[in-house]
Amino acid sequence: MTFESDDPRRGIVSYARRSERITIGQRRAWEQHWPRLGRTLDELSGWIDAAEWFGRDAPLLVEIGTGMGETTAALAAAAPEVNYLAVEVYRPGLAQLLKRAEELGLTNLRLIRGDAVRLLRAHLDAGSLAGVRVFFPDPWPKARHHKRRLIEPEFVSLAASRLTTGAALHLATDWEQYAERMLAVCGAEPLLRNEHPDTGWAPRPAWRPVTKFEQRAVGEGRAIRDLVFRRV
Repeated sequence: MTFESDDPRRGIVSYARRSERITIGQRRAWEQHWPRLGRTLDELSGWIDAAEWFGRDAPLLVEIGTGMGETTAALAAAAPEVNYLAVEVYRPGLAQLLKRAEELGLTNLRLIRGDAVRLLRAHLDAGSLAGVRVFFPDPWPKARHHKRRLIEPEFVSLAASRLTTGAALHLATDWEQYAERMLAVCGAEPLLRNEHPDTGWAPRPAWRPVTKFEQRAVGEGRAIRDLVFRRV
């Protein structure tokens, strides 16, 4: 398997090259909605003006790694008061999310295609986010690939700096060793405080849809662990 980076400053990234093949329905959704709802990183210059792009001034929440968009679309639909920004590398997933957004009639969702680290670093200002969510990032289970994991000190420090006071960094994973690493890394970040210091883990939120992926993980005996850290 090969790896790619769209930012020369990041020699190692947390995602791998995958097929860009899309279905007829996804292509139609892409052609119809991407020009209005989507942007690539190369199109961006300076800080994102979320109020201008969304057409309103509202809290901005970022979800990183949306997969095929099942959870993202449902969460955006459940929070119409929030400007929901979805960040994903793969075109098929973004196209499917556009399709779901059309079916649900979403008006509060926008999409970015590209590396989330580059987006946070160069296009989202400090203290501008009402939340950052990273649900089930690639665990890179082999030890030699752990360096590719997203949730590491540099990323957590960057994400924390973009949160407004009281806003949450919410993570979830089904890999025990990665969960422990997430807990240690977030716990060491001075800008963050664990919302559940007694146990370390947050209760699984009822508002997050149970996807087929999560069902499979549970069926295979892997516990789901959520972590919620807030900006101090």
